[in-house]
Amino acid sequence: MDEQQPVPLTKSAPAPEPEKTSAPASAAPASAAPASAAPASAAPAPVAPAPVAELRASDADRDRIADILREALAEGRLQPEEHAERIDAVYRAKTLGELEPLVRDLPAAPVRGTASASARDAEAEWPRTLPESENLVAVFGGSTRKGRWRVRRRTNALAVFGGVEIDLTEAVFEQQEIVIHVVAAFGGVEIKVPENVSLRGSGAGILGGFDVRTYEAQDPDAPVIHVTGFAVFGGVEAKPKRGKRLKNLRA
Repeated sequence: MDEQQPVPLTKSAPAPEPEKTSAPASAAPASAAPASAAPASAAPAPVAPAPVAELRASDADRDRIADILREALAEGRLQPEEHAERIDAVYRAKTLGELEPLVRDLPAAPVRGTASASARDAEAEWPRTLPESENLVAVFGGSTRKGRWRVRRRTNALAVFGGVEIDLTEAVFEQQEIVIHVVAAFGGVEIKVPENVSLRGSGAGILGGFDVRTYEAQDPDAPVIHVTGFAVFGGVEAKPKRGKRLKNLRA
């Protein structure tokens, strides 16, 4: 009886059932899941481009807006005070979004890029649509024409107890022959021209002065400015401005 008791012990020993469990096999795919998910989490998110209005403005962008404002001043769309305020804002602007509002109410005012073909075609048509003459009148006050502006074939200036200033040093000459007819009565008219244009005068001073410093430009294609009229108890002066030269006929 004592010898048969160990037999049941040897029959129960071969059951190491826990080793047959498939947990390690199933655990391998589980550990592989993070490996496949790792690339998705490691990929950087795409960066959205900044809005155009937030792009930094370049010097060329500021100069382009300044040219539009000067043109608007020359055409009478802006008053000198408005022009000065906007020009100050142009050169303080840091982004394109700050530049756009300054020309939003003006025609042909692109903030960036070059002008379209239609805008260039329209600009080419301006010389034929502009009036032939322009009038500047100062009565008990003043009138000024300067900066970048299109000079008409004839400009009439009248100063009565006031003053008129005509500065052609940055003007656009679309005709070679320009006539400025002035009348100064108890007032004055001052005309400034580039150094490389021809200046001619024919006028009279009656109890006043009519001073035109005539000279001929070396370039035969240079603009010719004729100053005519008279001054009564007043003065008219036309002379070149030192250091100012016209680069080309339409500059």
